[in-house]
Amino acid sequence: MDHFSVVIGLLVTIAVVLALAAVTIGSPIQRAGVDENRVYQEQVSERLRPFGRVVLTGEDTPSGQAAVVAAPAPVAAPLSGPQVFNQACNACHGPGVNGAPRLGDKADWATRLAQGEATVKKHALEGFQGAKGVMPAKGGFVDLSDEEVIAAVEYMLNESR
Repeated sequence: MDHFSVVIGLLVTIAVVLALAAVTIGSPIQRAGVDENRVYQEQVSERLRPFGRVVLTGEDTPSGQAAVVAAPAPVAAPLSGPQVFNQACNACHGPGVNGAPRLGDKADWATRLAQGEATVKKHALEGFQGAKGVMPAKGGFVDLSDEEVIAAVEYMLNESR
């Protein structure tokens, strides 16, 4: 069994040496052949060519290519206070979930207004955790702008005074 292991070890070693010699000798020759082959270079360039290109208004288009001009995305108008309340705030401030002051509940809003209207707006924007409950930042609707959230707070305050 010992002679068999030695023979197998020698054969594997010879195979590895031959493979390394082939890579070392053949690599520069193959690289030179690829670099000098103009047809190969053109085929690679064709495969890497962009499928299309963006053409702005007023630019000439190359022949054979259609100009596609994408319309700008419409700018959404900011939501009003009542719209924000109905779409986002009503889920908690309608029924009073988690200690949220209900719309129109003067007593609940009076305790919050005692801290100042600026503090109420800050808590609506940044979030707040107090003894009565939790207010996530922007009510959990992070896609709302600060102005929209403030408009909703002002709406709720005006309806609850």
